[in-house]
Amino acid sequence: MLTFISKHSPIFLMLAAILGFVVPSASAMIFPFLPYILFFLMLFTLIGMKQNELIKMLGQLDIWLYASFHAVGLSILACSLAGLFGASSSLLLAISAVAATGSLFATPAIARSVGLDALKAMAMTIASTLLMPAVLYVNLLLFQDNNVSLDMQSYIQRLMIFIAGPMLISAMCYRFIPKDLLHRTHAKLSQVTIILVFTFPFGLVGEFRAIFDQSIMLGLTYLLIGIALCALFFLIGFLCYRHKGLDDSLLSAITAANRNVLLTYTVAGTYLGPEYIVLMGAIQLPTYTLPLLVRAISKHLSAPSTQSVKIPK
Repeated sequence: MLTFISKHSPIFLMLAAILGFVVPSASAMIFPFLPYILFFLMLFTLIGMKQNELIKMLGQLDIWLYASFHAVGLSILACSLAGLFGASSSLLLAISAVAATGSLFATPAIARSVGLDALKAMAMTIASTLLMPAVLYVNLLLFQDNNVSLDMQSYIQRLMIFIAGPMLISAMCYRFIPKDLLHRTHAKLSQVTIILVFTFPFGLVGEFRAIFDQSIMLGLTYLLIGIALCALFFLIGFLCYRHKGLDDSLLSAITAANRNVLLTYTVAGTYLGPEYIVLMGAIQLPTYTLPLLVRAISKHLSAPSTQSVKIPK
């Protein structure tokens, strides 16, 4: 059963978002446990990666150029377009916070599920997360009228827990556990990892459902905004890295579209405005539809072109 679920995980990710929307009470029950699930998701993902290779990759300029594109470049683009379309100050604040957010910690697991480089995805995720507080602070200063004071202590604690902690435990596993046993264990854990990812679209979409209960048209408006943001990030990420090959362009696209909105919410809290938590739920369905899109694009573009050859008589 785990093998079947892992193989078809892109479909189940999309269904998890739909199920959370259909059963908002169950989604609300899962929401408080998401930070704990996030820790084990990071740990299980990192156990399958060699820490020295991950640290070496984090030292590459390309990774930090991507992180700057992810946080700074897409913030400028998204906020400029939102302003041109006449977004309210509250919505503009929410969009700026989403755009500043680092990539989802589940990105490496999603990348692996569609055949992309999970190690590089992890490096891109960590780099974009480390840039987030500075970019988020600037965005809040630009779009928030009140004085801004981010909870940096809380943010640093979460970095230590969700990044440094799993990396340390993973390094100790490589140091003290025989490699054969570790590889066999990880083969099973990799299937569990993608199941843990299901809890995020399921648990984050509940608040968004409350808007639909108030007004279907308002809910559809937020859904369209969420789809537009994910499509924008995905398309720009794909096009900007297309010259580096199909895999790199798809990895950039899905990493740019995946946003760790839960971490941003825990860091900035009420400073993000009332529309952020709604937008946080609205982007779940388009975000977790992307793995299906990536798989389809990869299959289509990597398929060998067949040309008919005329044989002279």
